[in-house]
Amino acid sequence: MTALPKQVTKKLGLVIDLDTCVGCHACATSCKQWNDTGYSAPLNDYDPYGAAPDGVWFNRVHSYEVSHEGNSRTVNFPRSCLHCDNAPCVTVCPTGASFKRAEDGIVLVDADLCIGCKLCSWACPYGAREFDEVEGVMKKCTLCVDRIYNANLPEASRVPACVAACPTGARSFGDLGDPNSGVSQQVRDRGGFALMPEMDCAPVNRYLPPRARTAPSAPPLTPLVTGFDSALLRWVDRLLGG
Repeated sequence: MTALPKQVTKKLGLVIDLDTCVGCHACATSCKQWNDTGYSAPLNDYDPYGAAPDGVWFNRVHSYEVSHEGNSRTVNFPRSCLHCDNAPCVTVCPTGASFKRAEDGIVLVDADLCIGCKLCSWACPYGAREFDEVEGVMKKCTLCVDRIYNANLPEASRVPACVAACPTGARSFGDLGDPNSGVSQQVRDRGGFALMPEMDCAPVNRYLPPRARTAPSAPPLTPLVTGFDSALLRWVDRLLGG
């Protein structure tokens, strides 16, 4: 079985704001587009124009209707690999294909070593593994490792494709192992949480909870017509009434 690194220099990951995510799927489609030509390419589709289209997607967005104290709202919940510190997908891999990098904490799959046994997908409690039926290997979110270290891109563009594409700024990228990083500050300020901590996987990614919604206080209604003589108003009423 594959061993986890004893020490990780960085903990690169995502912070996802559930308050500002609008469920537009820009993260999913941009991820698909970038990764279809990069580290894990190709990301195959199955019966894309048939009755049950599916395919390999590293990002999936789920939408839930949540009710609290009589108020309801839609919460959009993006899901992808959480690059766990205690990643069970790594420790169950019999060939070493699934591994966690010591230099940045990113969990990757070496397709040349993967035998498609699916043990990693069974071990992952977050459903973050994607089996490519055409290639016969497991694939997953790479945090766009071939993008974030790409010296040919402007420094501002060296972020995962999902982060770059998000129109509402709901996704942030950085070193969650650094308490002084911007993403760590976001987590502290908003009470960011780890997904399913009871599974003891120590996921790196964090979610920011939706903010409480309060009903806006309506301003008092003002008369539509003021200062008119009552006789004039009665005449207008008769005129409109035919």
